[in-house]
Amino acid sequence: MQVYLVGGAVRDELLGLTAAERDWVVVGATPEQLQQAGYRAVGRDFPVFLHPDTHEEYALARVERKIGPGYRGFETRFSPEVTLHQDLQRRDLTINAMARAPDGTLIDPYGGRNDLEQRLLRHVSPAFVEDPVRVLRVARFAARLAPLGFRLASETAALMRRMVDNGEINSLVSERVWREMQRALGEAHPEQFFEVLQDSGALAVLLPELDWRAAERATMQRAARLSAEPSVRFAALLADAAPQAITALSERLRVPNDYRELALLTARLWQRIAAADALDAGGVLELLEAADAFRRPDRFELLLRAAQARSGSDDSLHAALAVALVTAVGATLPPEQIAQLKGIAIAAAYRAARIERLQQLQSERRRS
Repeated sequence: MQVYLVGGAVRDELLGLTAAERDWVVVGATPEQLQQAGYRAVGRDFPVFLHPDTHEEYALARVERKIGPGYRGFETRFSPEVTLHQDLQRRDLTINAMARAPDGTLIDPYGGRNDLEQRLLRHVSPAFVEDPVRVLRVARFAARLAPLGFRLASETAALMRRMVDNGEINSLVSERVWREMQRALGEAHPEQFFEVLQDSGALAVLLPELDWRAAERATMQRAARLSAEPSVRFAALLADAAPQAITALSERLRVPNDYRELALLTARLWQRIAAADALDAGGVLELLEAADAFRRPDRFELLLRAAQARSGSDDSLHAALAVALVTAVGATLPPEQIAQLKGIAIAAAYRAARIERLQQLQSERRRS
């Protein structure tokens, strides 16, 4: 039995990055041998085990054969006779198809190290076209590695276009599309994910509600600078979409509710937020109420960032609205006044007090 460190951990080590996790491939062993050694089986479709001490994933070397459409249409074979090179050959990109032996030797049968040096995202073999998930993964790696200057190899781009043209991309299930999209939204350059999908033709198939243009690219770049929160980037991305389109996309991809709500709120309010400097105190209060800012101040902060990403406004507007919320929240009524009021009259009095506080704030800002 031989054990090798594989995939992203090897790639990141060579790039001088800290690996988020380490994966291992076991060659020359059976499931029974690993279980007898204390490893716990967790794989559903193929043998993956958790190390008894580190809990890192150890997978038996395997090969795959395409037998049907889609990313589930594979037959997996594993046995002690499957070699490390065979296991590495089924991987998507050459930079993910390297291994490190226990003695430190780099095993690189498909030119991954050279592609790292050339900053290329290149497929391992023609079998790349058999799995449509690879289109999403390549786009996500483009988003992650863009700061290092990586670009998509022309021959890999051609294979991705072929997968769109022959309909292979249509077999992707929506949950997998969202999983890769959500991860890409958290990367350094999320706009690259959508750019790569656009160039391949996959964006129109997978995200037909999204009208990807230069404006959307600039919005995503600003959103990435303003916030590391993926939901803010998602909301900024869809700021110009119709509510029906946001709802349809969210339902189809099973987008979490907090993402959907923030996107709908941003699409409805970003223009009013961008013009908030021109509002009087009553208009500012109406904006805060429309954003449900008094009950959801944390979400209001996310909304301001998403709106700022779409409008391109500077930080001063964002800060002014944040201060306005704190000022309005601080409005109080004397106990004797509350004692004289009932029902909706109390709410109206509080509203008047908030407007008065906001008027004072605006006067102070003008004087300064």
